[in-house]
Amino acid sequence: MKAPLPDNEIERLAALYSLDILDSPPEKDFDDIVALAASVCEAPVAMVSLVDADRQWAKAATGSALAETARELSFCAHAILDRDLLVVPDARADRRFSDNPAVTAADGVRFYAGAPLMTTDGFALGTLCVLDTVPRRLDNEQQQALRALARQVTAQLELRRYAFALANTTARLQELERRKDDLAGLVGGELRSSLRLMSAYLDRLGDTGFHEAEMADLVGRATAAHVRGFRELLDHLTSMAEAGLGGESLHMRQCDLTRVTQRAVEAVRPIAASKHIWILNQAGGPSLPIIADPVRLEQVLTHLLFAAVKYTPEGGRVRVGTEMESGPAVRLDDMDLPDGMRPDLFPHLYYGAIANPADVPGPDRGLAVAKRILDAHHATVALSDRPGDGTSLHVVFPYADLSPAELIRDLAVA
Repeated sequence: MKAPLPDNEIERLAALYSLDILDSPPEKDFDDIVALAASVCEAPVAMVSLVDADRQWAKAATGSALAETARELSFCAHAILDRDLLVVPDARADRRFSDNPAVTAADGVRFYAGAPLMTTDGFALGTLCVLDTVPRRLDNEQQQALRALARQVTAQLELRRYAFALANTTARLQELERRKDDLAGLVGGELRSSLRLMSAYLDRLGDTGFHEAEMADLVGRATAAHVRGFRELLDHLTSMAEAGLGGESLHMRQCDLTRVTQRAVEAVRPIAASKHIWILNQAGGPSLPIIADPVRLEQVLTHLLFAAVKYTPEGGRVRVGTEMESGPAVRLDDMDLPDGMRPDLFPHLYYGAIANPADVPGPDRGLAVAKRILDAHHATVALSDRPGDGTSLHVVFPYADLSPAELIRDLAVA
């Protein structure tokens, strides 16, 4: 059965296309997520699937999943109609899928579970889904982990869009500075000289009642130069207005770093539980007010926590806390195991974000994006690694009394 279109299909597609993710090359960040989904759900196939106007396209997949299928045959086209997990225990017994060629084929799909990739604006872009060739179900822990991993996919997509927007903001502000310099030269030079000549001629004309041919020629040329200069002035002002128009940017306001961190911990906890990793949450102290975009900051902290879980051996420990250092701070400790096993987080944080913070494709591109968003919040990041203690990451934010003008200035150099 072909799935009906969502009520917000036009807006949903616009949100999908704005991410510029369709038909992009494979990336380790998403490959890691589908691998973890397949492991957690004990499924041979897992996919990050995006639902286009007439097709379903896989950004990442394990097993024998097809990179692209027609939307009319897509399980995920049904899953995006709801905000919660769609579970199909036996596709042969479900009238929506019983006649689907992927189901009727020998060793076809029997089991499907898909968690919608919901943006913060409420658009379902696709799903993180798992499939199997035997009928089955997911237990509650697996369902929670699949939902949490789907949120991680969406956060990755949105953070990249915002990092790109910040880069554009920097370019626009640099263009404004260049235009200001050009404008100062124009007004202080060519226009001022033209207006001075015109003023002198008009004064003389008022005194004598007639004009000299030579003076008229000078004023004619000055007037022509003035007209050209005035057009250039208008062009500069128009360009400055266009350069100053921001697209998407961070929505900065006062928020509580402690509460944002607590939400990030709870978002990652189901994923950690699936790997038997203990998250010790010490982010329950007093309120720590900061100026931030709470949605993007929560996504960044969630990604950092997810990285800690991803690069920690099964049975490991991750400690998270908030405190007051030189400013409101988040501390993340990826702790060594008692038997000497060590987490592998440090090199990924160092080479993916600290030493190479540019938003360039790489194995840890998501960490580079997270660092760019933290830079836009004027946060400082400190990283250490000691045998016996593990990897420690401290992120310190400015006090909440930072003025809006300072915040805008800092965004320009993020």
